[in-house]
Amino acid sequence: MTKDMTTGSPLRIILLFSIPVLLGNLFQQFYNMVDTIIVGRYLGEEALAAVGSTGCLMFLVLGFANGIAQGFGVMVSHAFGAKDFKLLRHYVALSLILTLIISLLLTIPTVTASRLLLAWMHTPENIIAMADAYIKVIFAGILLTMAYNVLSGILRGIGDSRTPLYFLILSSVLNIILDVVLIVYTGLGTAGAAYATIIAQGVSAVLCFFYMYRKYDILRTRHEDYYLDSAGVKNMLAIGVPMALNYSITAIGTMIMQSAVNVFGSSVVAAFTAASKVSNIATQSMPTLGTAMATYCGQNLGAGKYDRIYAGMRQGLLLCFGAAATAAAICIFGGRFIVSWFVSNPSEEIFSSAMQYLTIASWFFLPLAMIFLYRNALQGLDQGLIPMLSGVVELACRFGVIALVPASTGFFGVCFADPAAWAGAGIPLFITYLLWEHRMKQCSKAA
Repeated sequence: MTKDMTTGSPLRIILLFSIPVLLGNLFQQFYNMVDTIIVGRYLGEEALAAVGSTGCLMFLVLGFANGIAQGFGVMVSHAFGAKDFKLLRHYVALSLILTLIISLLLTIPTVTASRLLLAWMHTPENIIAMADAYIKVIFAGILLTMAYNVLSGILRGIGDSRTPLYFLILSSVLNIILDVVLIVYTGLGTAGAAYATIIAQGVSAVLCFFYMYRKYDILRTRHEDYYLDSAGVKNMLAIGVPMALNYSITAIGTMIMQSAVNVFGSSVVAAFTAASKVSNIATQSMPTLGTAMATYCGQNLGAGKYDRIYAGMRQGLLLCFGAAATAAAICIFGGRFIVSWFVSNPSEEIFSSAMQYLTIASWFFLPLAMIFLYRNALQGLDQGLIPMLSGVVELACRFGVIALVPASTGFFGVCFADPAAWAGAGIPLFITYLLWEHRMKQCSKAA
């Protein structure tokens, strides 16, 4: 059902909206683990390495597509908050048109150049064919992936965070079933895993589309809603493109960090991989909060209820402290145990390196939480430029630490690259929001 976030207790509304999103994020983490196990068990270590080697490249391209999709959802939230349902339907129609155009623009060059991109990333010769077979299918299905994320974003824009959770669960279960069928019984290899992913997302996208049209009259577009207007396109892309670039910039930062870790040998690489997975699990409440605040701020901006925005952001900052403390506790006290989930018979060296990263990172989880809170909030408030620039600052800080840290510090020094990036981006975003709030209050007084 729809949720009007312009009335009621801000804290209660944010929490109720966040719970389904958090469950969805955690379920996706679980699904990714199962998917990895299936590929490794039935296709072997080289196939697993091949699929894993495409991770950064997938994040770079699909992250860009999904960032745009999230931006479209923000514009829907603006129209919903303003109760302008004619504009809302146009934004829904425009989202579908732009999804088709953008997905085609991304699909053609990525499918054509997938092998070259893998070679540029120094993918080992013994796995590059399997990696290309996988990533080529994934890129060919960009339209299905993007459609699913756009439709989910539209539903969240009108306050429905439960339905995307249900379709995510459906997609994940279907993906696992198709993994077994296409890998074990058809002999498609790594391409089978990719086909399973895009078919599952395609089915969920179609079902989500029909559910949306049957359930919500306000989302039921008509022929007259489908047109390209410069103002509408500009508004959609003004939010979507900065969010997309943030994803891509983060992906580049991940690639730089991974390259820096790779020089320390396979044990450290394994430790860092496991530690990153632990950190991702522990911090899932942070992107969840960001998703909630983008919708909350978007709806209240559309409704012109600035006092609710201020109150919601204060509550959001308190939630950041709670999220950071919880994540730190999970990493420090449960990190060693969770690392053992991802590494078979881990050595003490792996445990030591993994806990070294997790302990250092834990001290900086608050600025990481602030990144998600203020970056998404500012995007929901039509302030897309600064969040995009914060991504550049994040990248520069991460690269700066890696480039400047003395070689004598080894992996210990590299562990500070992520915290430096979080602090470098989180604090300026916090200041930017405070300046925006001050400016809005001054404008209200002047009026």
